[in-house]
Amino acid sequence: MNGNGILDMKGIVKSYRMGDELQVVLKGVNLTVEQGEFLAILGPSGSGKSTMMNIIGCLDTPDEGEYRLAGRHISDMSEKELARVRSREIGFVFQQFQLLPRLTAAQNVELPLVYAGVGQNERRERAHLMLGRVGLSEKTGSRPNQLSGGQQQRVAIARALSNSPTILLADEPTGALDQKTGQQVMELFRELNSDGNTIVMITHDEKIAGSAGRVVRLLDGELSEGLPC
Repeated sequence: MNGNGILDMKGIVKSYRMGDELQVVLKGVNLTVEQGEFLAILGPSGSGKSTMMNIIGCLDTPDEGEYRLAGRHISDMSEKELARVRSREIGFVFQQFQLLPRLTAAQNVELPLVYAGVGQNERRERAHLMLGRVGLSEKTGSRPNQLSGGQQQRVAIARALSNSPTILLADEPTGALDQKTGQQVMELFRELNSDGNTIVMITHDEKIAGSAGRVVRLLDGELSEGLPC
């Protein structure tokens, strides 16, 4: 890694105070993700994965170190600037889908575009395009309770793609799915990566991590390359 990727972290430290004790969760993490890469961050519960995801996703800021996304310094941004980066640069995919139950699939996909101020006609066009991309052209008018778990996660992925983000950030994207459906979702991620999308996936599952192009392991707040032996 040359330190000039789409995502660059150098010396990232993050601590939380638990009562009288200061718990260091990330201990000087260095990470570079190149444009078009599919990276899995693998680690057990308590390894610092959630904190890592929150910092990558601009939901939290480091105590020390430098974070750059698409060449911009994230570490020093105001909350308003961070919100703008979250809405325009990062497509979030969560374990529990986070779809609004009263909205159709297309309306759920449109949501980030509403917040970005995109006009109605363009929103509808993009939502239909993205749902087609994830194989759900015929489900645009369906509500989440009319869809299977795998279909709901595909809607969530379409929503994450709707704003053409710099990176897709997926947090345990197969955690709520059975093994077969989880593998189908991973095949979709591989297709999206082949189309040029940069993907960062957080997971505790070695088999799921093995679907990515590169794996880094997070253990006790420190990163190392590759799957565990």
